[in-house]
Amino acid sequence: MESTASTAPSSALAEVPWGAVWGQDAAVAMLQDAASDPAALTHAWLITGPPGSGRSTLAYAFAAALIAEPGDENAMRQVLAGTHPDLAALRTEGVIISIKDARALVERSYFSPSLGRYRVIVMEDADRMAERTSNVLLKALEEPPERTVWVLCAPSDADLLPTIRSRVRTLRLREPDVADVARLIVERTGADAATAEQSARHAQRHIGMAQRLATDAAARARRDDTLRAVLRVRGVGDAVDVAGRIVQAATEDAKALTAERDEAERAGLLRTLGIAEGAAVPPAVRSQLSALEDDQKRRATRSLRDGIDRVLTDLESMFRDVLMLQFGRDADLINRELEPDLRALAEAWPIDRTLTVVDRIAETRENVELNAAPTLALESMLVTVASGRTP
Repeated sequence: MESTASTAPSSALAEVPWGAVWGQDAAVAMLQDAASDPAALTHAWLITGPPGSGRSTLAYAFAAALIAEPGDENAMRQVLAGTHPDLAALRTEGVIISIKDARALVERSYFSPSLGRYRVIVMEDADRMAERTSNVLLKALEEPPERTVWVLCAPSDADLLPTIRSRVRTLRLREPDVADVARLIVERTGADAATAEQSARHAQRHIGMAQRLATDAAARARRDDTLRAVLRVRGVGDAVDVAGRIVQAATEDAKALTAERDEAERAGLLRTLGIAEGAAVPPAVRSQLSALEDDQKRRATRSLRDGIDRVLTDLESMFRDVLMLQFGRDADLINRELEPDLRALAEAWPIDRTLTVVDRIAETRENVELNAAPTLALESMLVTVASGRTP
């Protein structure tokens, strides 16, 4: 299992356990009712919503309400910190959830609660299961123990097999407005209102991404530079150059996000094994170090793909804006700062060409997720941007 305690939100909450859940009053009400009334509780739930909508935050709050006795804030805080023995959690940092990790989670689901009212199994990235892995989970959902509750999280119920969907109760989260996200970013970061609004808009209401943009001027500049560079692509040479720059920037970003954590994990493992810093690693424990390095490589691959997907999401938003302008709708542009350039493109291109580009970007996102070489996939996509044709 690749992650447990680190997946839960901070326990320093104003209202335990629901204080960190933001903008999902209807969902909270439903889960509060389920946690307090066995007749309203089902054994398996699927929480869906776009990235940044708070799926996992809500899942852990629900887990805390289920496991702890009403009013037992200490037990609730344990669950929220990921340290309660009746919580089992999985959030993969690899490309997919491994069948080994799924089996380990299923095994734990059959244990009776040790201290709490229920045993709760949270799977944050249920959409990252291959069919074989989903089938491992299926039996546990078909015949769950009486006091075990599964909580799966995914962007959409369509991301799971129909056999899984038919055995869970789906709770769809609402998407917050840009203005709502902007207000939250101001409260959390102290960013000025204009920066918060722009960040919420550019992040397409993804709270975590909006917060990063609002607090990182370099990230905002990098996003703007990338979009403007794509607008300047005119041929194959430009496509190759810009694709390389995008992958290079995503790689550097991924390294910055993972390097410090990788080093801390390695140092921690060596301390646990009693190996002094700089000393040779004995052959008997090299396999443990290799296993850690393999996990870190998978995490780096996931981080790189997530970064490239973020760029492609931004490009989708830009050409979506072009479509909006072509249909005479300019009130809800995501990339208002680029409006003059986007208007020029909207006037120069036929609608069919814009639709071809939008479809090509969506296809590229799928291809990268399916392990296509990022540079080649981006080059091919940018050739379509330049020519209006699919290679």
